Amino acid sequence: MSLVPEPDLLDLASETTTGAPGAPEPAGGEVADLGGLLRRGLRVFAENKLALVGVAIIVAAVLFSWVGPLLYHTNQTNAQEALLNSTQNAPPSGAHPLGTDENGFDILGRLMVGGQISLVVGFAAAAIASVVGALYGAVAGFFGGWIDAVMMRIVDAFLSIPVLFLAIVLAVIFRPSLPVFIFVIAFVSWLVPARLIRGETLSLRVREYVQAVRAMGGSRRRAILRHVIPNTIGTIIVNATFNVADAILLLAALGFIGLGVPAPQTDWGSMLSNGVNFALDGYWWEIFPAGLCIVLVVVAFNFIGDALRDALEVRLQHR
Repeated sequence: MSLVPEPDLLDLASETTTGAPGAPEPAGGEVADLGGLLRRGLRVFAENKLALVGVAIIVAAVLFSWVGPLLYHTNQTNAQEALLNSTQNAPPSGAHPLGTDENGFDILGRLMVGGQISLVVGFAAAAIASVVGALYGAVAGFFGGWIDAVMMRIVDAFLSIPVLFLAIVLAVIFRPSLPVFIFVIAFVSWLVPARLIRGETLSLRVREYVQAVRAMGGSRRRAILRHVIPNTIGTIIVNATFNVADAILLLAALGFIGLGVPAPQTDWGSMLSNGVNFALDGYWWEIFPAGLCIVLVVVAFNFIGDALRDALEVRLQHR
């Protein structure tokens, strides 16, 4: 009989659970590692001065468009009342810091109202396009074969049509309204996200964790929604940021050629279009403010998108 006492079963279980002294705990280590990657990505984003400038511009644009009308009250709906209380094409003055337009509307107040529509259309269209494009691309890439071929040929067919031309056709077919413009711009904006997510899905579908879901009897729907799309969220967010800028530019283009939101509503593109009619008369205040707003907001979203892409690349390098 051996004099060495046999280890108790509970002690063995405890040793198996805790592991060797000094060994990292898998669960805690993973959480800490994810937290470290997030902090590293945020640090990279914060080090990008242009990105911080972009965030400041977007915050200022949102406050200007929604808080501004609460502090600076103007009439932006009744043209007859505006003509009675102000002068057409009046230059900047104390009563009207940015002057008035051909209808007597205060341009500063007009910029606020136009900013609301431009930003709402930009955010809403980008969100819809990102969701639809991500789902479409994930399904095409995950199933592969003839399903992928057919779905992507549809995308290629739409991509072969100039975006502005397609948007003009849709804007002419449907009666102009805010929901219609969101739908039209989202319809021409989901194609690029679909191609991006499809490309990532082709590599994600052969990963071990996706194969494990299928081996354990998980459905394709669960694999796509719970494992494929969450692992492409970085690409989706970065592309959505650029989609907002593209949507604002496309709305401005439609407004510039006279297909913007119907009066008395307005957007920055429609304001720019109206101001160009008086360019030769020297009414600069009807052109530059709207154009400057478009340029600043679009450039700001591009700065943010570039910084998010850099932060994502840092996280991927340490994955």
